[in-house]
Amino acid sequence: MIRVGIIGVGNIASMLVQSIEFYKSSSQKPEGLIHTKIGGYEISDINVVYAIDVSKYKVGRDLRDAIFAKPNLVPKMVELPETGVVVRMGRVLDGVAEHMREDFPISDLRQPTLDELVDEVRSYSIDVLVNLLPVGSREASRFYAEVAAKAGAAFVNAIPEFIASDPQYSLLFEKYESLVLGDDIKGQIGATAVHRALASLITMRGGKVAESYQLNVGGNTDFKNMLDLQRLYSKKISKTMAVATTQPDPSTAAEKIFAGPSGYIPFLRNTKVSYIYIKALGFMNLPVVIDLKLTVDDKAMAAAVLVDVVRIAKVLRSRGIYGGPAWASGFYFKHPPKPAKSDEEALAILYKKLDELKIPIEPKRIPEWMLRND
Repeated sequence: MIRVGIIGVGNIASMLVQSIEFYKSSSQKPEGLIHTKIGGYEISDINVVYAIDVSKYKVGRDLRDAIFAKPNLVPKMVELPETGVVVRMGRVLDGVAEHMREDFPISDLRQPTLDELVDEVRSYSIDVLVNLLPVGSREASRFYAEVAAKAGAAFVNAIPEFIASDPQYSLLFEKYESLVLGDDIKGQIGATAVHRALASLITMRGGKVAESYQLNVGGNTDFKNMLDLQRLYSKKISKTMAVATTQPDPSTAAEKIFAGPSGYIPFLRNTKVSYIYIKALGFMNLPVVIDLKLTVDDKAMAAAVLVDVVRIAKVLRSRGIYGGPAWASGFYFKHPPKPAKSDEEALAILYKKLDELKIPIEPKRIPEWMLRND
């Protein structure tokens, strides 16, 4: 069993909790997963036993009910039993933007200290603590990273704050014999994954990305939160560099790439629409233009990756892998400690490292010949 704690009971948390029950209850062959088994663990082995939020709509409620409390938009997709997990009051810090106070009215319960949360995470025997705070929660993310490290829990940083990619945090988690994975979850078939795949394809075929943009609109509170442009600094870096790192000279390529959230359209609700444009230069410097529209369920894209990352964090921690193993984050995050040129390369690195540790993963999504060293 993998004991998971969630920081921020928002839409991703709702999708994650429901997806665990969905795959646990399904009598059919599991479809739609990146990996069905990692280190012997299936999705049904994930158990959310702890949750933190600051909204008066969610604190004090059973997790089963809190994941549907406003302003969450993910619909009820499965019938959930009462979990017995009561959402605990956390620290606010910079986790709630001023223009979001109406959506997230803060509970008047006392906010816990760092030491109290460390003791609590230990007492619940949390294996993995997942950061699902709103974009721009710089102080709050670092606060909870410290809680996880000192409690000896693995920390999965799903948002665009640079923690796993900061060597100081790698050292902090190594000191307390745990690990950190991140940063900024890359959706299963999301805008960044598709954008990277196209940019990698262009380079592989001898072309060059001359200019590109990715414009994203959506209707959930994630997009509303990002109306405050001051909270977008690290988000824009994360998304831009995720694409730029597919190119031979990422720093130069980044000057001609724009990737970031662009609009909040309430009636879209949890649907995310991405417009991706790439102008490439091919044979004889002649232009090739790619212009596409991608429509996805925003939070399903994130939850599909989290169910993998949580299991990887558990098996690595149990094998004594501490700190911030860059190879474990490259495939799953937009801003990992060491980005790969393509997702195929990142996945091959992940498989090779897991093989070295004798950690099985099923199914393998790239041909076996790519994994051989001969």
